[in-house]
Amino acid sequence: MSNPAIVWNYHLDGAGGGQQQTRHPMVHEDKPGFDWLHLRSDDPAAVEYMREIDLDEKMIEALSAIETRPRMELLEDGVLINLRGVNTNPGADPEDMVAIRIWFNNQIIISARRRERRLLSIDDVRQSIDQGKGPRTPAEFVGAVVEKMANRIGDVVDAIDDELTSVETALDERNNSVRAIQQRLSDLRKQTALIRRYLAPQREALAELYRSGPHLSDDDRHSIRYQTDRITHYVEDLDLARERALVLHGELQNKIAEQQNSRTYLLSIVATIFLPLSFLTGVFGMNVAGLPGLEYPNAFNILASGMGLLALVLIGYIWWKKWF
Repeated sequence: MSNPAIVWNYHLDGAGGGQQQTRHPMVHEDKPGFDWLHLRSDDPAAVEYMREIDLDEKMIEALSAIETRPRMELLEDGVLINLRGVNTNPGADPEDMVAIRIWFNNQIIISARRRERRLLSIDDVRQSIDQGKGPRTPAEFVGAVVEKMANRIGDVVDAIDDELTSVETALDERNNSVRAIQQRLSDLRKQTALIRRYLAPQREALAELYRSGPHLSDDDRHSIRYQTDRITHYVEDLDLARERALVLHGELQNKIAEQQNSRTYLLSIVATIFLPLSFLTGVFGMNVAGLPGLEYPNAFNILASGMGLLALVLIGYIWWKKWF
């Protein structure tokens, strides 16, 4: 069976192992286990293939949707759950979260992703199947995918926390560029917002799954509930990161304002000293008759000395007033 829409087509033996197959899924034979069909949902052949295996039109539409948000829905004797995982592909931004759509019941799992949107958590589950350590039921498969996704989300959230700590340290150091710190902080705020945008509804979708989803054993519900608690913890961590970023943004603005005020104050001090000197040079620089000292050879020296003395008096007065 060669179809460009199929990423892989497995039969899992129900004991942790499995192998790829060439027959259509859902063709039931007298052997234990269940099928897993993984599709490229945006391939033109995907919709036709899903119709060939007699999937309901509503389910086909859900699995091939272009844009999805995390949610759980009961569909045609099975459960549909849309999830998002951080993008840990090489060169990708983690906040560019990858969607995975999964429909399952006791006999089959159908998962779908976009052509260029590979989710490494799905690859991890496949590797565990090839090693004979994979899920034994469809519900356990979903729990394994959620666990792998949560692990990677946790790594990204920890990285955000470490970067915020680094920004806090950089703010306390004088020799760091304020503009560079501002850019780092802006990137962190954007990353936090984009990840949280999908994690919050994903938490609700998983909570709905373990509360009311069919085809789940008590162990499956416990596992999914545990992963839901982890996602909740990460959402709370992102909320805290957002608050920390707001505080750091305020401190950064205060530091920028302090630097600007310091420079303006320095210019004011310089102007205070040179304003009277500029006045004297302006007066004695007028090219009109009657100016004193025009015929006296030492007039320039006397004026320059007087201006120097005046400058020293002004500097002494400013120093005495502790203006700097």
